Amino acid sequence: MEIKEENKRFALYDQETEVGEITWQEAPGDVLVVDHTFVDSEYRGQQLAQKLLAAVVDKARHENKKIMPVCSFAVKEFKEKPEYDDVLDR
Repeated sequence: MEIKEENKRFALYDQETEVGEITWQEAPGDVLVVDHTFVDSEYRGQQLAQKLLAAVVDKARHENKKIMPVCSFAVKEFKEKPEYDDVLDR
């Protein structure tokens, strides 16, 4: 599996096939609004959505930005993972 950043999203590939994505919009104040997460049903249960979100968290940390989780998956993950508090836009 490989994650590639492409135009305000990270896409997850199994060789040449795209199997998942996470997308964001850029808001004022250096905030990434995570608005969509998807993993193909054949690939679910492998923590791939978590890996996609972790890639956005890493990006936010590296670029000194915050994240506003909007999609239900990202909201749930931010509630369950205190280690993401440093990038949570409050």
